[in-house]
Amino acid sequence: MRPTSLRALASIAAGTGILMRRWDFVAAYLQGELQEGEVVYYHAPPGYATIGADGRPRICTVEKPIYGMAQAGRRWQRTLFPWLLDYGFTQSSSDPCVFTLRSSSSDEQLILGCYVDDLFVLHRDSSAGSLYASFTDALSARWNVEDEGPVSDLLLNVEIHRAAHHVTLSQASYIQHMVDTFLPDGVPANVQPSHAPASSDLPRHVEQA
Repeated sequence: MRPTSLRALASIAAGTGILMRRWDFVAAYLQGELQEGEVVYYHAPPGYATIGADGRPRICTVEKPIYGMAQAGRRWQRTLFPWLLDYGFTQSSSDPCVFTLRSSSSDEQLILGCYVDDLFVLHRDSSAGSLYASFTDALSARWNVEDEGPVSDLLLNVEIHRAAHHVTLSQASYIQHMVDTFLPDGVPANVQPSHAPASSDLPRHVEQA
């Protein structure tokens, strides 16, 4: 899910008052499937014999995508997305990681935002028999997932704070993490704070343009 999609979904939630909930796929890549006929070789992991009884190096093949494989994320996506489409969701044309589902018997609607192993779910009703309850029952039956409750922490490095009629998005923690990582000795004294970061040569660049 793109950051712009996250902002759009947060705006929808703030404007309509619908709920935002987060589900996590446990070890998501291990729940993916290799494509038919796909073979991936790898060296035997530490602790296993690397030389066979015939004296030749032992090479292994994977039966499912594993962490560290270049294509593991893609295989996970190609396993999850078809399942969502088969369930009845419609994939967004502007962001392929956003899906919508409307009930055929009521005005209920689900909006999903997928980001690697996180599922960002917008819904209005969570009572028994609701569209949300039916979907999460099917989700739990098919996948190893955990309900992490209402969205209230980081998603795409964005902090999400929900109040009665608005949703606040912030990247203060992410910015502080970047500062701690790349400026461990603190911000240099010659760096001047600015509410609108830009080159000091901006006026000259504008004139030249």
